[in-house]
Amino acid sequence: MPPAIARRAPYKDFLQPALQRRFASTTGVLLGLAYVENLFLATWDNLLWPWFPFGPATIRTFAIFACILPIIILRIAHSHIGIRTSNSPFDTFRRYAFSFATIETVITFAISAALFSQIYLISIPTSANLSWITYYSGDRARLNERALFYTVDIILLGIVQGVVHVYVDYDRMLLGTVKPKREGEANTQGTSGWGRLTEWIPVIVVRAGMLSITVALANYVILYHFLRPSAWSWALSFFRLFYSLPKSNIPPSKAPWSIWMLARSMWAGFLLCLMWYFGDMVFRLQLGRAPLKNGQPLSAESKDPNGSLLNGLKSKNSRVSAFAMWELALITRDFDIRRRSIFEDIDRKDGPMWSQIYATCMSTIKSLEQRVDEYGKPPTPPPTQPDTTPPQPQTRVVPPPKTDDVWAPVPSSKGFRSSLGKFVTNVATSPGKTPAEVYLPEAKKKALEATEHLLTKEQKEALSPEGITTFAQTIAFRFLNIPILGMLFQQLFSRRLTTAVLGQPYGELSMYVNAAYALSKLAVSSLAEDKYGNVQRDVPAIIRTFTAIIRKLEKFRDGLPMHWTDLRKNRVCREVDELLDALKDGLSELIAAFGQYSSDLRLTRADMRMAREAAEKKNKVQEEEAVAEVPGRAAAAVARAAEAQPQMQQVR
Repeated sequence: MPPAIARRAPYKDFLQPALQRRFASTTGVLLGLAYVENLFLATWDNLLWPWFPFGPATIRTFAIFACILPIIILRIAHSHIGIRTSNSPFDTFRRYAFSFATIETVITFAISAALFSQIYLISIPTSANLSWITYYSGDRARLNERALFYTVDIILLGIVQGVVHVYVDYDRMLLGTVKPKREGEANTQGTSGWGRLTEWIPVIVVRAGMLSITVALANYVILYHFLRPSAWSWALSFFRLFYSLPKSNIPPSKAPWSIWMLARSMWAGFLLCLMWYFGDMVFRLQLGRAPLKNGQPLSAESKDPNGSLLNGLKSKNSRVSAFAMWELALITRDFDIRRRSIFEDIDRKDGPMWSQIYATCMSTIKSLEQRVDEYGKPPTPPPTQPDTTPPQPQTRVVPPPKTDDVWAPVPSSKGFRSSLGKFVTNVATSPGKTPAEVYLPEAKKKALEATEHLLTKEQKEALSPEGITTFAQTIAFRFLNIPILGMLFQQLFSRRLTTAVLGQPYGELSMYVNAAYALSKLAVSSLAEDKYGNVQRDVPAIIRTFTAIIRKLEKFRDGLPMHWTDLRKNRVCREVDELLDALKDGLSELIAAFGQYSSDLRLTRADMRMAREAAEKKNKVQEEEAVAEVPGRAAAAVARAAEAQPQMQQVR
């Protein structure tokens, strides 16, 4: 009797602690950066206290860290996998611009900026004259507009960064894909992201400086002029609770604008942006690390490693299943003992371990085919519920018939009204032509004669239905060529193809790439490691499925028409190309390993021929040449359309 299998722990019990450790390490990095920024905000009258860990430096460090803490909580709450898929940027804007998550993000960044602005003002020495309340003459308190200017500038910076955060989708977790390891190639899956962070430091510094300078200049030149009255009124209303301030809400006649203030606002914004960008980059690098702990898969700590991994693969949570699929692909490539245990694990309740992995991976890959088949079809209507209410008696619409004598003569009414009514009735019902029938043909005839004499041939063509259509197309192309606004409405080929293949609203490419690699690698490894022969009966189905999906994806990609708003005319789609490469690599390994056993596997010559054709990678030189010719096509199309309407300006 085989020993009882220990209770398998859910895969998320190992994934969540790993993610929490990465969150904690990110928090430690930001705390260290807050300490460094504390040194820039300190006053160096004394050489000990600005850096001494126990004293004002500690308080200032934790205060700066408190500014970034709302952003950390926001990142944890909004983290997701997969790219945002939509046909056009305008579709994405319409879906996310006014959502609760977007509003929450912008408000959180504004709060973070407001907190940092006050810490900055408190840390600046009094000689800088940046306190909120000043005393000019006597003991009468006055509101200092310098502090208001800095606060408004930093809050605007937070709002802009919140919009950028949503636009770039910094909340996305970048998951890796597993590819065949070449000979002599080192395993880099388990390496940390600290080395890559040092490579990003110059980029982060430049981005922080550019954003801070841009917002500070915009606020200095334009924005503060419009925000000044309302900001001054709000600040007075708040500080009147604590000080005896003038009752007038009119701001001073002269605003405190100077190059010195502009430089200080740029510096304060740069320090804050540095915290934000470092936090975003560390989060991305840490959360995008492979599901490994101490060089071993996360599920290795479980009493039933295969059971926990299987639980993650079948999870309804897309994040858990994506990490589990990533771990499975790593196991099939880098961990021989765990890979052999998959073939030897046959005493499970729902079937052997291999059979369940095979079903899960095949279901994931076949979902691509299902989306392609359903593309363009109307959604199936929900099933109608039968009406169980009892029939109601019909209400009478027409009154019951009268019982009077129908042959009785109608009583005649005499008088001026009746006589006038009879006269009008006779005139209206008498035979003859109406005024419209008399004058309308003549008006049409005169209009046609005027058109023949007054309009030229080009103007007549412009007013024809074809000319109006061409004019509308010209206006549409000119609008789409506007650098930023026009791009919002362009439905690029790559966006439409990615949306159709990966689905909406998010599509995670690594799920399908890792599933294809894991399935093909396990099948190839079974030749030497599968002692029970459970894998060989599923190899024909894997080869046929890979072949069918590759052929269908390529046919769908080549047959998908360009949208008329796509001015680039570029048929290159990086996501779908990467997916096809993964499927073709897996199919090539299957053909190389099982090609000599095709007759034993009941694979016909037609099956093998189609598989070899599908696994062949086409030359992309022609595609690159086509891409190089794309710039300028849109402008040429607009110019040709404009030349077709030489007299359109005169008509307007």
